[in-house]
Amino acid sequence: MNRALAPGLFLAAVLATVATPFGKALPMIGTPVLALGAGALVGMVLRRKDPTGETFGPGLDVARQRLLGLAIVLLGLGLPLGSVLSVGRETVVVLLGTLLVGGVAAFFVGRMLAVDTESATLIAVGTTICGASAIAAATAVLRPDKQRVAYALCTIFIFNVTAVLVYPPLGRALGLSQEAFGLWAGTAINDTSSVLAAGVIFGAGAAQFAVIVKMVRSLAIIPLCVGLHVGRRHLAERTDLPQASLRRAVPLFVVLFLAASVIAGLGIIPAELTAPLATLSGWLIAAVLAAIGTSLSIDRLRTAGIRPLILGGALGLILGTTSLGLMYLTGWC
Repeated sequence: MNRALAPGLFLAAVLATVATPFGKALPMIGTPVLALGAGALVGMVLRRKDPTGETFGPGLDVARQRLLGLAIVLLGLGLPLGSVLSVGRETVVVLLGTLLVGGVAAFFVGRMLAVDTESATLIAVGTTICGASAIAAATAVLRPDKQRVAYALCTIFIFNVTAVLVYPPLGRALGLSQEAFGLWAGTAINDTSSVLAAGVIFGAGAAQFAVIVKMVRSLAIIPLCVGLHVGRRHLAERTDLPQASLRRAVPLFVVLFLAASVIAGLGIIPAELTAPLATLSGWLIAAVLAAIGTSLSIDRLRTAGIRPLILGGALGLILGTTSLGLMYLTGWC
């Protein structure tokens, strides 16, 4: 390994390692957000001690760009296609309906608020699919501005915490069953940690079903990445940007993610390795987010304004009400 990369990679690894146990102890917040926050705090110090970024910059850049694909592929090993198909069939209307409405709402609300395309896309995929993991996948394809990635993650975090506090009492007030609440949480709350936290508060049955639904929802990462990549290619054809080759129309990590899901469904991977692989995937995502956090600038976030935050709140509200409405229409409530 290039020695110039070692300091930055080591820093990202340390921050991810520190954030992981705290994230497990505080599931309402979760490891991704803690890693991002830790990176932001360290970044403030680095900008004073190493303003040119010569010491840590190269390794942190590699962590942001190269570790994402590996983390997403490992995530696929925890999503066996066969084991989630039955749940997918039972909940397909709610799952697809919320994804469709969320995508359409993101387009129109983002336009109304005049939110830049990159921020709107990141907030949309984070809200409608699976929070930090979806934002990481979109980042790997789009290569957006680092500040916008950080803002999107902060936005998702705020509404994750809100959902954990609000959804369980609302579910009880609405008289939802354990499975019905699990479906609502799994389709309307973003990150897995927050889905699990809300489910645990409501009940053990709700937590188990919510996580399964969330795993099915996470499979939308595959068409998401393909669609984003094809969209970039069409944009390049209409502008002076260099065009992506046909061979790369589907990013390699997406293909490997799908292959990993198939392998997981075939039972090739020993059961005792499933949890460690999931832990490693989560750790890698934390390392990426810690590296992104080091580039976070409060001044630039202020410049972005409140409109992306309003977009995230609007999408969260639309997604929650759409999910609940579809559940009533399909007999889940």
